[in-house]
Amino acid sequence: MASVGRRVGSYICLELCGPAMHQRFYSSSRVDWKQLRPMILERIKHRAKDYPIKRMIPVAEEVVRAREIVTEGVSTLLKVVPVHSCKFCPEVHIGAGAHEMKTCHGFKRMIKDQTHTWSPGNLNDILVPVQAFHLKDMFQDEIKHDQRFDFTRVPAVLELCHQAGAEIPDEVLYKSDQPSTTVKGNSQQPAPFLPDELRYIGQRTLDAWESLRLGVTKLLLVYPSKVCEHCSEVHIGPSGHKTRTCGVFKFEGWKGMHKWKKAGVDDLVPPKIVWHRRPHDPPVLVDGGRDYYGHAPAVIELCILVGARVPPKYHCMMKAHGLAPPVR
Repeated sequence: MASVGRRVGSYICLELCGPAMHQRFYSSSRVDWKQLRPMILERIKHRAKDYPIKRMIPVAEEVVRAREIVTEGVSTLLKVVPVHSCKFCPEVHIGAGAHEMKTCHGFKRMIKDQTHTWSPGNLNDILVPVQAFHLKDMFQDEIKHDQRFDFTRVPAVLELCHQAGAEIPDEVLYKSDQPSTTVKGNSQQPAPFLPDELRYIGQRTLDAWESLRLGVTKLLLVYPSKVCEHCSEVHIGPSGHKTRTCGVFKFEGWKGMHKWKKAGVDDLVPPKIVWHRRPHDPPVLVDGGRDYYGHAPAVIELCILVGARVPPKYHCMMKAHGLAPPVR
């Protein structure tokens, strides 16, 4: 461990002070951290000058455009394709006949193997909203608990693109706080669209969805983002905030403090997995065939039902060539 510490100290000294200072500090086998501390703090203070990275600005702008296309496309398809959401759990079904599988676990997951109680779905059931604090500066001071109402909450993807240098108008940044206002419900009434028009909208939405997730993946490789291990709270920045809003029920021993880890694309753009009905499956999915049916992200399933082409990477999840459940 001592040799590792010396190598780390050598690297830090070389990066911060240059070769001349490096030789002076290492005339002995120890590093004088009291002399290095002001240099390290100065480096941290001015690290914001390296951001935003110019090469990543087009990626962030493309993510913003893809997100707008996905929102618009899903809102249009909801007027044609029926969507059902359970009243007591996050389960969603896309298609004419809601499934009859007993997978409802209630609000607090205190029950299991219950039949779902369906109601018309909306935009939030397909595109799960994920919000984060809107920061003026990427490296500003951590948000304290008593400052949580001083910062606006915006969609996490837009906050990531904002920190990456994308110019986002205020009407776009703050309009998306409540995406469900675009589509209040799913009327399940046929809309005046031709089949070719629906197929084009579905394919355009699916391609934009793939572009959105790919762009967010690229941005997360450069810009740090955090997600709580115990809840779905997301923070865009090098370190998480200090608000005590975690563990209302199960993790009260943490006194509401979040336990942060590195965020992934699924934390910022949740895929919302739903059951997929294949051509050789029964019209209504039943509980007995649960082991045979496939799954698909909600946006992908919505686009498939209007004729969009399925990317090959989803075939395994959808069990496209799997067996049908036995007839009883």
